[in-house]
Amino acid sequence: MSRWEGLDEFVAVAECGNFSRAAERLRLSSSHVSRQVALLEERLQARLLYRTTRRVSLTEAGQTFLARCQRLIEERDEAFLTISDLHSAPTGLLRMTAAVAYGERFIVPLVNEFMAGYPALKVEIELTNRTLDMVHEGFDLAIRLGRLSESSLVATRLAPRAMYLCAAPAYLEKYGRPHTLSELGQHNCLIGTGDTWSFQQNGHEHQFRPSGNWRCNSGQAVLDAALRGFGLCQLPDYYVLEPLRRGELVSLLDANQPPNTAVWAVYPQRRYSLPKVRLLVDALKAGLALCPEYRGQADDQRA
Repeated sequence: MSRWEGLDEFVAVAECGNFSRAAERLRLSSSHVSRQVALLEERLQARLLYRTTRRVSLTEAGQTFLARCQRLIEERDEAFLTISDLHSAPTGLLRMTAAVAYGERFIVPLVNEFMAGYPALKVEIELTNRTLDMVHEGFDLAIRLGRLSESSLVATRLAPRAMYLCAAPAYLEKYGRPHTLSELGQHNCLIGTGDTWSFQQNGHEHQFRPSGNWRCNSGQAVLDAALRGFGLCQLPDYYVLEPLRRGELVSLLDANQPPNTAVWAVYPQRRYSLPKVRLLVDALKAGLALCPEYRGQADDQRA
């Protein structure tokens, strides 16, 4: 007996809610579907379904088993699809994650544009500032910012990401402009999600722990406070380039700007061969290159 026997039938019954509709979906007889599920339960020595005359429902064991089976079946079908046609159109379910603010502003619009061309594709996007375990939680793709930690995941660079130390002209007129890293401690710092700010000094990375009377875990909120003259901020380019161009912010300590990091597409190695992942990564890279926030990052943007 194949270890796969009964899995398709069980998943169909669980998703359809009864044996008749599951049989219709699979184009099998109801008796065959019922027999395969019963044999599966016997093999597992566990009840997966509660059966009534009208409907079936999942037991606790069935709920746990269903999530794994759905993923197994999807990956099995995708494996066949990948081998049969490496250049086929994206299909099936793609699960991805990105940081909240960056995802809302850049990634989701590009994903929506991509989906418009592939109606057979389904996408689930989880926007969170937590670093999720992609493999354990079943994600195909993650968009990550900054520097990557060591892992078995594969990363593709999508866009640059430069950090700027900035302040509004009104703040600098009142409190003065820092000219060295040692002077930062004399200023009110607007603190975001990180506890440290990174700089370069004498060819080495230098970490500064900011302090001040304002903190929020939103980059947009930090930007607003900086524009109001509340203090210094360190933010990525896509937040501050436009205010810098308009003169609403002034770039500070340019010689100490930290090395550029990046925006990354991260995925398990085996997932990249799937058209839905490979083509979306390409579309995100091309789309970000066209965003106004990533154009013309030249020295003349700095004051």
